[in-house]
Amino acid sequence: MTISEKIFSKASGKTVKAGEFVLANIDRAMTHDITGPLAVEGFYEIMRDKEEKKVWDPSKIVILFDHQVPADSLNAAANHTMLRKFAKEQGIINYDVYEGVCHQVMPEKGHVKPGDLVVGSDSHTCAYGSLGAFSTGIGSTDMAAVFASGKLWFKVPETIRFEVNGKLQKNVYSKDVILHLIGDVGAEGARYQAAEYAGSTVRTMPISERMTVSNMAIEMGGKAGIIEADEVTEKYLQERIPDFKLDPHWKSDEGAVYSEVREYDVSKLEPQVACPHNVDNVKPVGEVEGTKVDQIFVGSCTNGRFEDIEVVAKMMGDEPVAKDVRLLIIPASRTEYMKVLKAGYIEQFMEAGAIVESPCCGPCMGGSFGLLGDGEVGLATSNRNFKGREGSPQSFVYLSSPATAAASALTGEITDPRKI
Repeated sequence: MTISEKIFSKASGKTVKAGEFVLANIDRAMTHDITGPLAVEGFYEIMRDKEEKKVWDPSKIVILFDHQVPADSLNAAANHTMLRKFAKEQGIINYDVYEGVCHQVMPEKGHVKPGDLVVGSDSHTCAYGSLGAFSTGIGSTDMAAVFASGKLWFKVPETIRFEVNGKLQKNVYSKDVILHLIGDVGAEGARYQAAEYAGSTVRTMPISERMTVSNMAIEMGGKAGIIEADEVTEKYLQERIPDFKLDPHWKSDEGAVYSEVREYDVSKLEPQVACPHNVDNVKPVGEVEGTKVDQIFVGSCTNGRFEDIEVVAKMMGDEPVAKDVRLLIIPASRTEYMKVLKAGYIEQFMEAGAIVESPCCGPCMGGSFGLLGDGEVGLATSNRNFKGREGSPQSFVYLSSPATAAASALTGEITDPRKI
């Protein structure tokens, strides 16, 4: 069996295979300030004839505010008020003190374990697959059903296994690997399949880089992006979950059936850049080098961790941000922000002419602040570059690793970080 088949077998209480439909028990559900209000409204609609309108298990639901924080409009403020009231009424965990981006906070607060079935009303919920969970995004009305019952129907997905081997060159990172895979497979290449990432390259990645890989499974159409839990996973979780011990069951068996196995040697992989206006429009950095940029955004649930920001800090050193370039840095959580602060990097960035914001999604979803104007070019470490995603429909967004972003911040144009 694959990891996915094992997880759905546990969740449905019977042995199942890819292609079967199951009613599965949910281990953890997450919603945020954009998608949460509709889920709450749907929940009350489902429960309208019930005398007691209570969620199935408040200890298994998490609410976070991250997309529009602090509230940037009266509508946003109203949504926050509604969700605070709902969380208090139901006894649900609510990180309404702007703890950070949902996909960073969920793992770092110990809400995800290998073998879990996790749903979130956000497409990048697949990020938690970095810890060996089957984690996927669902719609707000599906989330309403989960709030009420703790269950959801699924078709057990087939699995594409990506065998990635080879030692990455200096200043080439997991973001380059996943962009390369997306460019090769295409935006629909893994549609409703579990992307299972394996091989020596993946095994040597720290959790911070595995999160980047799993996070972007959705950009190839994947239902989930899973990395087999190992001693690296165990160490990460032991720091967050008391007495956690790794269960060796949660890995794919030898002889498991895959829809496809794709093999890659990334030892000579160049830094990769996703070009406007699709994530699978991926090119080696050399083909777009020299493209002038107006704004560089380092952050998001894809690359907003301390390790990502440290790459930028070390590469920039004492050098200033290039003239006429805006460098916007947003740590993915309060915890990551404090690491950056204690390392002295915030002062370094401010002196270099950058802007450092409190943890949130920032310009990634085209809200709050940091938007691009007509004709402007942005380079971001986030996960999507669709037309209008980070501001004006007449702007252009490129995606890269933090290393490529740092090199470009120094020169004012897309630059190969191996040259810095």
